[in-house]
Amino acid sequence: MRLLTRAATDQLFRLLFPPVCAGCDRHVAEPGTLCGACWQKVRFIERPYCPVLGIPFSHDLGAEILSAEAIADPPPFYRARSVAMHEGVIRDMVHRLKYNDRTDLGPWMARWMLRAGSELLSECDVIVPVPLHARRYWLRRFNQSAELARHLARLSSKPFDPDALVRVRQTRQQVGLGAKERAANVRGAFKVPEAQEITVRGRNVLLIDDVYTTGATVKAASRALLRGGASKVDVLTFGRVLGQELSA
Repeated sequence: MRLLTRAATDQLFRLLFPPVCAGCDRHVAEPGTLCGACWQKVRFIERPYCPVLGIPFSHDLGAEILSAEAIADPPPFYRARSVAMHEGVIRDMVHRLKYNDRTDLGPWMARWMLRAGSELLSECDVIVPVPLHARRYWLRRFNQSAELARHLARLSSKPFDPDALVRVRQTRQQVGLGAKERAANVRGAFKVPEAQEITVRGRNVLLIDDVYTTGATVKAASRALLRGGASKVDVLTFGRVLGQELSA
């Protein structure tokens, strides 16, 4: 009887609120999916790519070949992976989640991240989101990175700790800042609280953020986790900015 009631409720909900494309709001068959037009515009990041930074290569250079960026400026984290290029529908989904309170997109975005970060998830001991400062959290009411991390932890059956890392000082919005300004803006902004060191000490941490732009934020957060005793830090984001475009 309970299953029948739930099925009837779900059917009624679909009639009243039919599923729409996560990118353009056209009607689709299943919630959290994209229509054919939007799907064709997404540039998913697939192999071959840099094994450290996850930057896609135009052709296969070999499993151990690093990108010029990884060689010139080795990151503190071990590996970074992203679902797709941060443009078009992917950028719209991030902005809807982040600025329009579309938390309903979180579970579906996390499903895509589950696939893109399967290798990282298989080796991680705990999932930790990039935190917001308490004041910004109060204004926004939720942390988009924590939403993605929470759903990803549920899908992967991995431990989730939103308190393992804190932002100890309020920083400027990264939007509009250049690479050097972004790095300076978040330098020393994160810390593993003493009471939370047991969560990360000696463990492989998977750090979650919505977008990787210059990497300044996740690099600063990774350094804080390593100072807190983490054995290794990997990074997984939904969107990835490449080139000189820093409007994320």
